Amino acid sequence: MKKTAVIFDIDGLLINSEPLWNKAANEIFRQYGILLTQEQYATTTGLRSKEFVAHWLQLHKIPSTEFERAENKVVDLALSLIDKEATLMPGVEHIFEFFLKKDFKMGLATSSPVALIEWIKEKLGIRSYIHASASAQNLTYAKPHPQVYLECAATMHTAPLACICFEDSFYGMIAAKAARMTCVVVPSAEHVKLEHWGSADLKLTSLQNFGELHFNMLNN
Repeated sequence: MKKTAVIFDIDGLLINSEPLWNKAANEIFRQYGILLTQEQYATTTGLRSKEFVAHWLQLHKIPSTEFERAENKVVDLALSLIDKEATLMPGVEHIFEFFLKKDFKMGLATSSPVALIEWIKEKLGIRSYIHASASAQNLTYAKPHPQVYLECAATMHTAPLACICFEDSFYGMIAAKAARMTCVVVPSAEHVKLEHWGSADLKLTSLQNFGELHFNMLNN
């Protein structure tokens, strides 16, 4: 089907925020006697904060009564750090200009809170270009379930098969493919060679590298 819309994840794709989420989690988890490695954090990249926090607290036998309190602390601290320290990923301006010139509908779909969606719209000055945005924060299901992508496409009144998605996480890729969308993955440098990206329609090392040849290949 001819492609008419593009949907972007946010964390790790548009902004370098994954380390800041981990930094916030480190500070809060330390209060519970939990210390995680970067490799451990990588296994839960792409999950929403609710599942991320519950997973690690449950694994360390922290009472479930603490889950929501810990999540709220992690989210509040992470959003504060992002506001102060986050930087744009390479190629962000390029990719938005590319699809603006093609008159594509544009959407944002993230596991992160709505507050981050609003922040990125202001940070990039793209509010007027975004036709729809969806956060899995309050949805029944989160990535790797396709619900957040399907919600975004429905708001744009666009068929899933007409959407190209850009993702940086494994869970996000699975969500996009489960939604029957075309998926481009832009993994972090340390994960780009992992074999589990095989389900993606295209793998790039940077948004900056996306060009007309890639678009034509995906738009067949």
